[in-house]
Amino acid sequence: MAEKKPRNDDAKKDNKTELANRIAEQSQKVARTYANVEDGVIRLIRFVSSGIDRILFNRKYGKLVALVLAVLMYFVVNYNTVSSLYTSSLRTAKDLNDVPVMVKYNSDTFELSGVPDHVDITISGDASNVTSAANSGGRIVADLEGLTEGVHDVRLTTDGFGDNVNIKIDPSSVRLTLKKKTTQQFDLSYDFINQDKMDSVFSVGTPVFEYNKVNVRASRDTLDSIAFIKALIDVSGKDSSFTQEARLIAYAADGNPVSVDIVPDTVHVEVPVTSPNKTVNIEVEVTGEVPDGKAIESITIDQQTVTIYGSETALSSVDRVVVTLNASSITKDSTILRPVVLPAGVNSSNINQVTLTVKLGEQSSRTIDDVKLRFKNNVNNYKVSHPENKTTTSVTVFGTEENIAKISAADINVYIDMLDARPGLMEFPLQVDQPTSGLVRFSLTESTYELNVLGETNDETDNNKGADVNNE
Repeated sequence: MAEKKPRNDDAKKDNKTELANRIAEQSQKVARTYANVEDGVIRLIRFVSSGIDRILFNRKYGKLVALVLAVLMYFVVNYNTVSSLYTSSLRTAKDLNDVPVMVKYNSDTFELSGVPDHVDITISGDASNVTSAANSGGRIVADLEGLTEGVHDVRLTTDGFGDNVNIKIDPSSVRLTLKKKTTQQFDLSYDFINQDKMDSVFSVGTPVFEYNKVNVRASRDTLDSIAFIKALIDVSGKDSSFTQEARLIAYAADGNPVSVDIVPDTVHVEVPVTSPNKTVNIEVEVTGEVPDGKAIESITIDQQTVTIYGSETALSSVDRVVVTLNASSITKDSTILRPVVLPAGVNSSNINQVTLTVKLGEQSSRTIDDVKLRFKNNVNNYKVSHPENKTTTSVTVFGTEENIAKISAADINVYIDMLDARPGLMEFPLQVDQPTSGLVRFSLTESTYELNVLGETNDETDNNKGADVNNE
Protein backbone atom coordinates (compact mmCIF):
# COMPACT_ATOMS: atom_id res chain seq x y z
CA MET A 1 0.00 0.00 0.00
CA ALA A 2 2.87 2.38 0.84
CA GLU A 3 4.38 1.83 -2.63
CA LYS A 4 1.24 3.08 -4.61
CA LYS A 5 1.09 6.65 -3.16
CA PRO A 6 4.06 8.06 -5.13
CA ARG A 7 2.39 6.88 -8.39
CA ASN A 8 -0.78 8.86 -7.69
CA ASP A 9 1.16 12.00 -6.84
CA ASP A 10 3.14 11.70 -10.09
CA ALA A 11 -0.07 11.34 -12.10
CA LYS A 12 -1.54 14.47 -10.54
CA LYS A 13 1.58 16.42 -11.29
CA ASP A 14 1.50 15.27 -14.93
CA ASN A 15 -2.17 16.38 -15.28
CA LYS A 16 -1.46 19.84 -13.87
CA THR A 17 1.48 20.30 -16.22
CA GLU A 18 -0.63 19.26 -19.21
CA LEU A 19 -3.44 21.70 -18.18
CA ALA A 20 -0.94 24.54 -17.80
CA ASN A 21 0.44 23.83 -21.23
CA ARG A 22 -3.03 23.89 -22.81
CA ILE A 23 -3.85 27.19 -21.11
CA ALA A 24 -0.59 28.68 -22.33
CA GLU A 25 -1.27 27.50 -25.89
CA GLN A 26 -4.81 28.92 -25.78
CA SER A 27 -3.51 32.26 -24.50
CA GLN A 28 -1.04 32.39 -27.34
CA LYS A 29 -3.82 31.67 -29.86
CA VAL A 30 -5.96 34.50 -28.41
CA ALA A 31 -3.02 36.86 -28.49
CA ARG A 32 -2.33 35.95 -32.11
CA THR A 33 -6.04 36.46 -32.97
CA TYR A 34 -6.13 39.92 -31.38
CA ALA A 35 -2.94 40.79 -33.18
CA ASN A 36 -4.39 39.66 -36.50
CA VAL A 37 -7.61 41.63 -35.92
CA GLU A 38 -5.61 44.69 -34.92
CA ASP A 39 -3.49 44.41 -38.04
CA GLY A 40 -6.64 44.01 -40.14
CA VAL A 41 -8.28 47.09 -38.65
CA ILE A 42 -5.15 49.14 -39.15
CA ARG A 43 -4.90 48.01 -42.78
CA LEU A 44 -8.61 48.87 -43.29
CA ILE A 45 -8.15 52.32 -41.77
CA ARG A 46 -5.10 52.89 -43.92
CA PHE A 47 -7.04 51.75 -47.00
CA VAL A 48 -10.02 54.00 -46.22
CA SER A 49 -7.73 56.90 -45.35
CA SER A 50 -5.79 56.55 -48.54
CA GLY A 51 -9.08 56.28 -50.48
CA ILE A 52 -10.42 59.44 -48.85
CA ASP A 53 -7.14 61.19 -49.60
CA ARG A 54 -7.35 60.11 -53.23
CA ILE A 55 -10.93 61.48 -53.45
CA LEU A 56 -10.50 64.65 -51.40
CA PHE A 57 -7.26 65.70 -53.02
CA ASN A 58 -8.11 64.62 -56.55
CA ARG A 59 -9.44 67.36 -58.81
CA LYS A 60 -11.51 64.81 -60.64
CA TYR A 61 -13.75 64.34 -57.55
CA GLY A 62 -13.54 67.90 -56.17
CA LYS A 63 -17.01 68.98 -57.25
CA LEU A 64 -18.65 65.84 -55.84
CA VAL A 65 -16.89 66.31 -52.49
CA ALA A 66 -17.98 69.96 -52.36
CA LEU A 67 -21.61 68.98 -53.02
CA VAL A 68 -21.62 66.34 -50.27
CA LEU A 69 -20.05 68.74 -47.79
CA ALA A 70 -22.61 71.45 -48.68
CA VAL A 71 -25.53 69.06 -48.09
CA LEU A 72 -24.11 67.99 -44.76
CA MET A 73 -23.62 71.61 -43.70
CA TYR A 74 -27.24 72.44 -44.71
CA PHE A 75 -28.69 69.67 -42.56
CA VAL A 76 -26.47 70.63 -39.64
CA VAL A 77 -27.49 74.29 -39.77
CA ASN A 78 -31.24 73.65 -40.44
CA TYR A 79 -31.69 70.61 -38.21
CA ASN A 80 -34.54 72.14 -36.15
CA THR A 81 -36.55 73.15 -39.23
CA VAL A 82 -36.17 69.78 -40.92
CA SER A 83 -37.01 68.02 -37.67
CA SER A 84 -40.21 70.05 -37.25
CA LEU A 85 -41.30 69.31 -40.84
CA TYR A 86 -40.78 65.61 -40.25
CA THR A 87 -42.67 65.75 -36.98
CA SER A 88 -45.59 67.69 -38.51
CA SER A 89 -45.91 65.07 -41.21
CA LEU A 90 -46.90 62.64 -38.46
CA ARG A 91 -49.70 64.90 -37.17
CA THR A 92 -53.23 64.79 -38.59
CA ALA A 93 -56.85 65.85 -37.96
CA LYS A 94 -60.16 64.05 -38.36
CA ASP A 95 -63.77 65.33 -38.36
CA LEU A 96 -66.53 63.38 -36.62
CA ASN A 97 -70.19 64.26 -37.20
CA ASP A 98 -73.20 63.63 -34.98
CA VAL A 99 -71.27 62.84 -31.80
CA PRO A 100 -73.85 62.28 -29.02
CA VAL A 101 -74.16 64.82 -26.22
CA MET A 102 -74.60 63.46 -22.70
CA VAL A 103 -76.38 65.86 -20.34
CA LYS A 104 -75.85 65.69 -16.60
CA TYR A 105 -78.81 67.22 -14.75
CA ASN A 106 -81.68 66.31 -12.43
CA SER A 107 -84.34 65.17 -14.91
CA ASP A 108 -86.82 64.43 -12.11
CA THR A 109 -86.87 68.09 -11.09
CA PHE A 110 -86.20 70.05 -14.28
CA GLU A 111 -87.32 70.09 -17.88
CA LEU A 112 -84.44 70.84 -20.26
CA SER A 113 -84.48 72.54 -23.66
CA GLY A 114 -81.81 74.02 -25.90
CA VAL A 115 -79.20 71.24 -25.77
CA PRO A 116 -78.56 69.54 -29.14
CA ASP A 117 -78.63 65.75 -29.25
CA HIS A 118 -75.47 65.67 -31.38
CA VAL A 119 -72.56 67.97 -32.29
CA ASP A 120 -69.63 67.89 -34.74
CA ILE A 121 -66.04 67.69 -33.52
CA THR A 122 -62.52 67.87 -35.00
CA ILE A 123 -59.79 65.67 -33.42
CA SER A 124 -56.15 66.71 -34.05
CA GLY A 125 -52.80 65.32 -32.90
CA ASP A 126 -50.42 62.50 -33.75
CA ALA A 127 -51.89 60.21 -36.37
CA SER A 128 -51.97 57.15 -34.12
CA ASN A 129 -53.53 59.08 -31.23
CA VAL A 130 -56.19 60.63 -33.52
CA THR A 131 -57.17 57.22 -34.88
CA SER A 132 -57.38 55.81 -31.35
CA ALA A 133 -59.50 58.74 -30.12
CA ALA A 134 -61.87 58.54 -33.13
CA ASN A 135 -62.55 54.87 -32.36
CA SER A 136 -62.79 55.30 -28.59
CA GLY A 137 -66.56 55.97 -28.49
CA GLY A 138 -66.04 59.19 -26.60
CA ARG A 139 -68.86 61.60 -25.79
CA ILE A 140 -69.50 65.28 -25.46
CA VAL A 141 -70.74 66.32 -22.01
CA ALA A 142 -72.99 69.17 -20.90
CA ASP A 143 -72.65 69.29 -17.13
CA LEU A 144 -75.63 71.15 -15.60
CA GLU A 145 -75.26 69.91 -12.06
CA GLY A 146 -75.73 72.71 -9.58
CA LEU A 147 -77.68 74.93 -12.01
CA THR A 148 -81.10 76.27 -11.03
CA GLU A 149 -84.21 77.19 -13.01
CA GLY A 150 -83.55 79.71 -15.77
CA VAL A 151 -81.44 80.32 -18.88
CA HIS A 152 -77.76 79.31 -18.78
CA ASP A 153 -74.75 79.35 -21.11
CA VAL A 154 -72.87 76.07 -20.67
CA ARG A 155 -69.54 75.10 -22.22
CA LEU A 156 -69.40 71.59 -23.66
CA THR A 157 -66.58 69.28 -22.58
CA THR A 158 -65.23 65.93 -23.78
CA ASP A 159 -65.13 62.52 -22.16
CA GLY A 160 -63.44 59.31 -23.25
CA PHE A 161 -61.24 60.60 -26.10
CA GLY A 162 -57.95 60.46 -24.17
CA ASP A 163 -55.49 63.18 -23.14
CA ASN A 164 -53.13 63.00 -26.14
CA VAL A 165 -55.33 64.80 -28.70
CA ASN A 166 -56.89 68.21 -29.13
CA ILE A 167 -60.65 68.37 -29.74
CA LYS A 168 -62.58 71.27 -31.23
CA ILE A 169 -66.36 71.14 -30.59
CA ASP A 170 -68.90 72.80 -32.89
CA PRO A 171 -70.75 74.41 -31.18
CA SER A 172 -68.43 74.71 -28.21
CA SER A 173 -71.13 76.07 -25.88
CA VAL A 174 -74.94 76.10 -25.79
CA ARG A 175 -77.63 78.31 -24.32
CA LEU A 176 -80.13 76.13 -22.51
CA THR A 177 -83.24 76.58 -20.40
CA LEU A 178 -84.16 74.72 -17.23
CA LYS A 179 -87.81 74.78 -16.16
CA LYS A 180 -89.12 73.28 -12.99
CA LYS A 181 -91.52 70.37 -13.49
CA THR A 182 -95.01 70.09 -12.05
CA THR A 183 -97.64 67.34 -12.26
CA GLN A 184 -101.08 67.35 -13.90
CA GLN A 185 -103.65 64.62 -14.47
CA PHE A 186 -105.01 63.82 -17.95
CA ASP A 187 -107.76 61.56 -19.31
CA LEU A 188 -106.78 58.66 -21.55
CA SER A 189 -107.83 58.21 -25.18
CA TYR A 190 -106.56 55.63 -27.66
CA ASP A 191 -105.50 54.84 -31.21
CA PHE A 192 -105.27 51.45 -32.93
CA ILE A 193 -101.99 51.02 -34.81
CA ASN A 194 -100.99 48.51 -37.51
CA GLN A 195 -104.59 47.98 -38.57
CA ASP A 196 -103.31 47.20 -42.07
CA LYS A 197 -101.65 44.10 -40.54
CA MET A 198 -104.95 42.80 -39.16
CA ASP A 199 -107.25 40.59 -41.27
CA SER A 200 -109.97 42.87 -42.61
CA VAL A 201 -112.77 40.46 -41.67
CA PHE A 202 -112.13 41.27 -38.02
CA SER A 203 -113.18 44.43 -36.21
CA VAL A 204 -111.91 45.81 -32.91
CA GLY A 205 -114.38 47.07 -30.35
CA THR A 206 -114.05 49.67 -27.61
CA PRO A 207 -111.03 48.92 -25.38
CA VAL A 208 -111.36 48.73 -21.60
CA PHE A 209 -108.50 50.35 -19.64
CA GLU A 210 -107.20 49.39 -16.22
CA TYR A 211 -107.39 53.10 -15.37
CA ASN A 212 -108.67 56.10 -17.32
CA LYS A 213 -106.41 58.88 -15.98
CA VAL A 214 -102.62 59.29 -15.80
CA ASN A 215 -100.26 61.77 -14.19
CA VAL A 216 -98.06 63.80 -16.53
CA ARG A 217 -94.97 65.58 -15.24
CA ALA A 218 -93.45 68.50 -17.19
CA SER A 219 -93.07 72.27 -17.06
CA ARG A 220 -96.25 74.33 -16.94
CA ASP A 221 -95.75 75.57 -20.51
CA THR A 222 -95.38 72.00 -21.80
CA LEU A 223 -98.40 70.75 -19.85
CA ASP A 224 -100.50 73.55 -21.35
CA SER A 225 -99.50 72.43 -24.86
CA ILE A 226 -100.82 68.87 -24.37
CA ALA A 227 -104.12 68.19 -26.16
CA PHE A 228 -104.55 64.51 -25.26
CA ILE A 229 -102.81 61.39 -23.98
CA LYS A 230 -103.24 58.35 -26.20
CA ALA A 231 -102.69 54.67 -25.60
CA LEU A 232 -101.28 53.12 -28.78
CA ILE A 233 -102.86 49.68 -29.14
CA ASP A 234 -101.11 47.35 -31.60
CA VAL A 235 -103.66 45.14 -33.41
CA SER A 236 -101.31 43.49 -35.91
CA GLY A 237 -102.23 39.84 -36.45
CA LYS A 238 -105.10 39.88 -33.93
CA ASP A 239 -108.03 37.55 -34.68
CA SER A 240 -109.66 37.34 -31.25
CA SER A 241 -110.06 39.43 -28.11
CA PHE A 242 -106.73 40.20 -26.43
CA THR A 243 -105.02 42.09 -23.60
CA GLN A 244 -101.97 44.31 -23.94
CA GLU A 245 -99.70 46.77 -22.15
CA ALA A 246 -100.28 49.79 -24.38
CA ARG A 247 -97.65 52.52 -24.62
CA LEU A 248 -98.82 56.04 -23.67
CA ILE A 249 -97.86 59.09 -25.75
CA ALA A 250 -98.69 62.77 -25.19
CA TYR A 251 -99.75 64.82 -28.24
CA ALA A 252 -100.15 68.51 -28.95
CA ALA A 253 -103.19 69.89 -30.77
CA ASP A 254 -101.32 69.67 -34.12
CA GLY A 255 -100.81 65.93 -33.64
CA ASN A 256 -97.08 66.07 -32.89
CA PRO A 257 -95.75 64.11 -29.88
CA VAL A 258 -94.80 66.07 -26.75
CA SER A 259 -91.81 64.94 -24.67
CA VAL A 260 -93.06 64.54 -21.08
CA ASP A 261 -92.90 62.10 -18.17
CA ILE A 262 -96.08 59.99 -18.07
CA VAL A 263 -96.61 58.07 -14.85
CA PRO A 264 -97.06 55.21 -15.55
CA ASP A 265 -95.98 55.16 -19.20
CA THR A 266 -98.09 52.09 -20.13
CA VAL A 267 -101.60 50.93 -19.38
CA HIS A 268 -103.14 47.46 -19.27
CA VAL A 269 -105.99 47.26 -21.79
CA GLU A 270 -108.52 44.61 -22.85
CA VAL A 271 -109.64 44.80 -26.47
CA PRO A 272 -112.64 42.88 -27.88
CA VAL A 273 -112.22 41.54 -31.42
CA THR A 274 -115.28 40.43 -33.39
CA SER A 275 -116.18 39.73 -36.98
CA PRO A 276 -119.47 41.58 -37.68
CA ASN A 277 -120.88 40.88 -41.14
CA LYS A 278 -123.97 41.48 -43.21
CA THR A 279 -125.32 40.10 -46.50
CA VAL A 280 -126.61 42.75 -48.93
CA ASN A 281 -127.63 42.95 -52.58
CA ILE A 282 -125.28 43.84 -55.40
CA GLU A 283 -126.55 46.56 -57.75
CA VAL A 284 -125.12 47.69 -61.08
CA GLU A 285 -124.78 51.43 -61.65
CA VAL A 286 -124.35 52.41 -65.29
CA THR A 287 -122.81 55.68 -66.47
CA GLY A 288 -122.47 57.06 -69.98
CA GLU A 289 -124.37 56.10 -73.14
CA VAL A 290 -123.96 53.18 -75.51
CA PRO A 291 -122.62 54.51 -78.84
CA ASP A 292 -123.83 53.86 -82.42
CA GLY A 293 -127.57 54.07 -81.75
CA LYS A 294 -127.52 51.08 -79.42
CA ALA A 295 -128.96 50.65 -75.91
CA ILE A 296 -128.52 48.10 -73.13
CA GLU A 297 -131.22 45.49 -73.35
CA SER A 298 -130.22 43.55 -70.22
CA ILE A 299 -127.47 43.14 -67.64
CA THR A 300 -127.02 39.80 -65.89
CA ILE A 301 -124.77 39.48 -62.85
CA ASP A 302 -123.32 36.17 -61.66
CA GLN A 303 -123.59 37.11 -57.96
CA GLN A 304 -126.74 38.63 -56.51
CA THR A 305 -125.55 39.20 -52.94
CA VAL A 306 -122.30 39.77 -51.06
CA THR A 307 -121.25 39.38 -47.43
CA ILE A 308 -119.53 42.47 -46.12
CA TYR A 309 -117.40 42.91 -42.97
CA GLY A 310 -116.86 45.97 -40.82
CA SER A 311 -117.89 47.64 -37.59
CA GLU A 312 -121.49 47.20 -36.51
CA THR A 313 -122.04 50.95 -36.79
CA ALA A 314 -120.83 51.03 -40.39
CA LEU A 315 -122.80 47.94 -41.41
CA SER A 316 -126.06 49.29 -39.98
CA SER A 317 -126.19 52.03 -42.63
CA VAL A 318 -125.34 49.82 -45.62
CA ASP A 319 -128.15 48.11 -47.55
CA ARG A 320 -126.38 47.44 -50.86
CA VAL A 321 -123.02 47.47 -52.62
CA VAL A 322 -122.37 48.82 -56.08
CA VAL A 323 -120.69 47.58 -59.24
CA THR A 324 -120.05 50.34 -61.78
CA LEU A 325 -120.18 50.01 -65.58
CA ASN A 326 -119.26 52.60 -68.22
CA ALA A 327 -121.73 52.12 -71.09
CA SER A 328 -119.74 54.29 -73.50
CA SER A 329 -117.10 51.56 -73.78
CA ILE A 330 -119.56 48.86 -74.88
CA THR A 331 -120.12 48.33 -78.62
CA LYS A 332 -121.40 44.74 -78.68
CA ASP A 333 -122.70 42.00 -76.42
CA SER A 334 -120.00 41.53 -73.78
CA THR A 335 -118.96 39.62 -70.68
CA ILE A 336 -117.20 42.03 -68.32
CA LEU A 337 -115.37 41.50 -65.01
CA ARG A 338 -115.95 44.40 -62.58
CA PRO A 339 -114.79 45.05 -58.96
CA VAL A 340 -117.21 45.33 -56.05
CA VAL A 341 -117.16 48.88 -54.63
CA LEU A 342 -117.28 48.77 -50.83
CA PRO A 343 -118.97 51.64 -48.94
CA ALA A 344 -117.04 53.73 -46.42
CA GLY A 345 -116.53 51.90 -43.14
CA VAL A 346 -116.75 48.45 -44.73
CA ASN A 347 -113.43 46.65 -44.41
CA SER A 348 -113.83 43.72 -46.77
CA SER A 349 -116.24 41.34 -48.51
CA ASN A 350 -116.37 37.65 -49.33
CA ILE A 351 -116.13 38.43 -53.06
CA ASN A 352 -114.08 41.18 -54.69
CA GLN A 353 -115.42 41.13 -58.24
CA VAL A 354 -118.38 39.94 -60.29
CA THR A 355 -119.03 39.00 -63.91
CA LEU A 356 -121.53 41.08 -65.90
CA THR A 357 -123.16 39.78 -69.07
CA VAL A 358 -124.36 42.74 -71.13
CA LYS A 359 -126.70 42.42 -74.14
CA LEU A 360 -127.42 45.30 -76.52
CA GLY A 361 -130.42 46.21 -78.69
CA GLU A 362 -131.54 48.97 -80.99
CA GLN A 363 -132.32 52.25 -79.22
CA SER A 364 -135.89 53.66 -79.33
CA SER A 365 -137.53 56.61 -77.61
CA ARG A 366 -140.92 57.54 -76.18
CA THR A 367 -142.24 60.77 -74.68
CA ILE A 368 -144.17 60.49 -71.42
CA ASP A 369 -146.46 63.38 -70.47
CA ASP A 370 -147.93 64.45 -67.14
CA VAL A 371 -144.77 63.83 -65.13
CA LYS A 372 -145.41 65.55 -61.82
CA LEU A 373 -143.02 68.32 -60.70
CA ARG A 374 -141.53 67.92 -57.25
CA PHE A 375 -139.55 70.26 -55.04
CA LYS A 376 -136.35 69.87 -53.02
CA ASN A 377 -134.58 71.96 -50.38
CA ASN A 378 -137.51 74.30 -49.60
CA VAL A 379 -135.74 75.16 -46.37
CA ASN A 380 -137.65 78.46 -45.97
CA ASN A 381 -141.09 76.85 -46.42
CA TYR A 382 -142.01 79.13 -49.32
CA LYS A 383 -145.33 78.84 -51.08
CA VAL A 384 -145.47 79.32 -54.85
CA SER A 385 -147.97 79.96 -57.64
CA HIS A 386 -147.70 78.01 -60.87
CA PRO A 387 -148.19 79.82 -64.18
CA GLU A 388 -151.35 78.64 -65.85
CA ASN A 389 -151.77 76.08 -63.07
CA LYS A 390 -149.11 73.98 -64.71
CA THR A 391 -147.72 71.33 -62.32
CA THR A 392 -146.38 68.69 -64.74
CA THR A 393 -143.88 68.36 -67.58
CA SER A 394 -142.94 65.88 -70.31
CA VAL A 395 -139.92 63.56 -70.42
CA THR A 396 -138.46 61.60 -73.34
CA VAL A 397 -137.30 58.09 -72.46
CA PHE A 398 -134.48 56.37 -74.44
CA GLY A 399 -133.71 52.65 -74.43
CA THR A 400 -134.72 49.45 -76.14
CA GLU A 401 -138.37 49.29 -77.09
CA GLU A 402 -139.07 46.62 -74.50
CA ASN A 403 -137.43 48.57 -71.66
CA ILE A 404 -139.05 51.95 -72.35
CA ALA A 405 -142.46 50.29 -72.49
CA LYS A 406 -142.06 49.46 -68.81
CA ILE A 407 -141.62 53.11 -67.76
CA SER A 408 -144.54 55.22 -66.50
CA ALA A 409 -144.77 58.83 -65.29
CA ALA A 410 -144.61 57.60 -61.69
CA ASP A 411 -141.15 56.16 -62.34
CA ILE A 412 -139.69 59.55 -63.27
CA ASN A 413 -138.56 62.12 -60.71
CA VAL A 414 -138.42 65.68 -62.10
CA TYR A 415 -137.76 68.34 -59.48
CA ILE A 416 -136.97 71.98 -58.77
CA ASP A 417 -134.20 72.81 -56.27
CA MET A 418 -135.39 75.73 -54.10
CA LEU A 419 -132.28 76.07 -51.97
CA ASP A 420 -131.54 79.50 -53.46
CA ALA A 421 -135.18 80.58 -53.85
CA ARG A 422 -136.19 84.13 -52.86
CA PRO A 423 -139.64 85.81 -52.86
CA GLY A 424 -140.60 87.02 -56.33
CA LEU A 425 -140.83 85.69 -59.86
CA MET A 426 -137.95 83.29 -60.50
CA GLU A 427 -136.90 80.91 -63.23
CA PHE A 428 -135.61 77.56 -61.97
CA PRO A 429 -133.74 74.86 -63.91
CA LEU A 430 -135.58 71.57 -64.13
CA GLN A 431 -133.63 68.49 -63.05
CA VAL A 432 -134.35 64.79 -63.46
CA ASP A 433 -132.93 61.79 -61.62
CA GLN A 434 -131.42 59.32 -64.06
CA PRO A 435 -132.01 55.64 -63.33
CA THR A 436 -128.81 53.87 -62.28
CA SER A 437 -129.75 50.60 -63.97
CA GLY A 438 -128.58 51.94 -67.34
CA LEU A 439 -131.44 50.27 -69.17
CA VAL A 440 -133.21 53.57 -69.91
CA ARG A 441 -132.23 57.25 -70.01
CA PHE A 442 -134.42 60.32 -69.41
CA SER A 443 -134.29 63.63 -71.28
CA LEU A 444 -136.37 66.70 -70.31
CA THR A 445 -138.45 68.36 -73.03
CA GLU A 446 -138.07 71.73 -71.26
CA SER A 447 -135.03 72.87 -69.28
CA THR A 448 -136.49 75.64 -67.06
CA TYR A 449 -139.65 76.40 -65.13
CA GLU A 450 -140.97 79.76 -63.91
CA LEU A 451 -142.46 80.14 -60.42
CA ASN A 452 -143.76 83.04 -58.39
CA VAL A 453 -142.28 82.58 -54.91
CA LEU A 454 -144.82 84.13 -52.54
CA GLY A 455 -143.40 83.58 -49.08
CA GLU A 456 -143.75 81.21 -46.11
CA THR A 457 -146.85 79.10 -45.54
CA ASN A 458 -148.07 76.22 -43.44
CA ASP A 459 -150.83 75.42 -45.91
CA GLU A 460 -150.35 71.87 -47.13
CA THR A 461 -153.64 71.49 -49.03
CA ASP A 462 -153.75 74.16 -51.75
CA ASN A 463 -151.92 72.89 -54.85
CA ASN A 464 -151.79 76.37 -56.33
CA LYS A 465 -150.48 77.91 -53.14
CA GLY A 466 -147.66 75.52 -52.39
CA ALA A 467 -149.04 72.21 -51.19
CA ASP A 468 -146.61 70.38 -53.48
CA VAL A 469 -143.62 72.49 -52.41
CA ASN A 470 -143.00 70.18 -49.47
CA ASN A 471 -139.46 68.73 -49.57
CA GLU A 472 -138.99 65.30 -51.09
